Amino acid sequence: MAGFLLDTHIFLWWLQDSPRLSPGVRATLADPDSPIYVSAVSIWEIAIKASLRKLTLRNLSPQMLRKLPEASGFSSLPFDAEAAAQVLSLPLHHQDPFDRALVAQALVGSFVLITQDEQLEAYPVAILKA
Repeated sequence: MAGFLLDTHIFLWWLQDSPRLSPGVRATLADPDSPIYVSAVSIWEIAIKASLRKLTLRNLSPQMLRKLPEASGFSSLPFDAEAAAQVLSLPLHHQDPFDRALVAQALVGSFVLITQDEQLEAYPVAILKA
């Protein structure tokens, strides 16, 4: 296992200390020995939603947003051409391009995707339910 890849909403729940995170997932995210990754796809999704005022994060600047994964104790994961091309092979179980990109990235990198999105279970990707 290469580690855990966070779905965007899981990363936001972590930042907000949301009670929606299960105790098991919370413990995994807090474990310094667990390799946890936040994709550039999630940073892009957060930036788009914040710019459209669909998401409010206080005092958010591009510099702060870029540093949020590391500030949270996680690693940033670039979205590369291999993951982008993998999207082509995915069936249309899910229409959200961000989620499809995260699934592709999890498949290419052999990550366990931490999500609450049940639609993603239709893909052949390892999932840890939040």
